[in-house]
Amino acid sequence: MKRDEALHPKTKEEQPHAGHRKRVQEKFLKKGLDGFEPHEVLEFVLFFAIPRGDTNELAHRLVGRFGSVSGAFDAPYEELLKIRGVGRITALLLKLLPALCRYYYEDSHKGKIRICEVCDAAEILKHKYIGRTNEVVVLLLLDSQSRVLLCDVVNEGNVNSAPVYVRRIVELAVRYNASAAILSHNHPSGSPVPSRGDIDATVEVFQALKAVNVPLRDHLIFGDQDYVSLSHLGILKDLMNPF
Repeated sequence: MKRDEALHPKTKEEQPHAGHRKRVQEKFLKKGLDGFEPHEVLEFVLFFAIPRGDTNELAHRLVGRFGSVSGAFDAPYEELLKIRGVGRITALLLKLLPALCRYYYEDSHKGKIRICEVCDAAEILKHKYIGRTNEVVVLLLLDSQSRVLLCDVVNEGNVNSAPVYVRRIVELAVRYNASAAILSHNHPSGSPVPSRGDIDATVEVFQALKAVNVPLRDHLIFGDQDYVSLSHLGILKDLMNPF
């Protein structure tokens, strides 16, 4: 059965690494991750899954296989387990970190943000897609002062399957007494250009929310480091007005 390097017995060769670990920890406490090379970031992270021994070699293997720190974090759990030295605990830690980043951002901004422009909405929504490799639909609900009431995933899967999640969107809008809604989803392929299915789904959600007097202000589509606003494109100008 495959085991984490953390479970290997301590040897005399591992003892000198204690001093190196302490120096890395002190460097982080003084400067954060500024100045760390990519493999050094992973080496430091791996300290917490592999409490003894040298994690430098494993960090290099991860960067070499997945291309970057973020590539290692985004790699499927099963692919991580194929790397020599990566066991269940190490793979879980690497998958935890991007999810933790999303959670930290959302928790630290609760009740503090108002949406006045499309870029404000994009700034909040883009963090929902950190580390995600599948298509996810996210709903943003606003109160009468344009403050965020809710920003949460309503569907994991193709946005074109609107009937699957449109009822949940309406239920959430009513439960939170929302004054407006913004829909978003990502294109894991990279291009944020809307498809015919994206437009049809937008119309379906708009009509459903209209029935409970909640206007759909926009639908943002994210791809790589960019996004598209359907309201600003003007292709649904009869339904949505730009911010």
